[in-house]
Amino acid sequence: MIVIVLTSCTAKLRGHLTRWILEISPGVFVGAVNSRVRDLLWEQVLEHVGSGRAIMAFRTNTEQGFEFRVHHHDWIPTDFEGLSLMMRPNTNAKNITKERKAGWSNASRYRRAR
Repeated sequence: MIVIVLTSCTAKLRGHLTRWILEISPGVFVGAVNSRVRDLLWEQVLEHVGSGRAIMAFRTNTEQGFEFRVHHHDWIPTDFEGLSLMMRPNTNAKNITKERKAGWSNASRYRRAR
């Protein structure tokens, strides 16, 4: 079984995928195909997705029971001790590099004043 999720793709690609698998929601495709057809479909997705994004998840004989492939996605798949996990980019990096203010916090000032 495979699941393909497309974002910002052409109607041509969506039409091509509906020949092989079902579109259950706009941009979400589900079906049961063999590994050869799955790889050929992924090649078609990579060819025609353009600047859009694509994610494909499929069953395999691993400990997790599935594997996934991504294309033009912000999240990066990483291998963590045999498990495939999605690593999100750190959006709070700007706050970490900020310098701290000198002096005491307001809470500590109130406690001292008591």
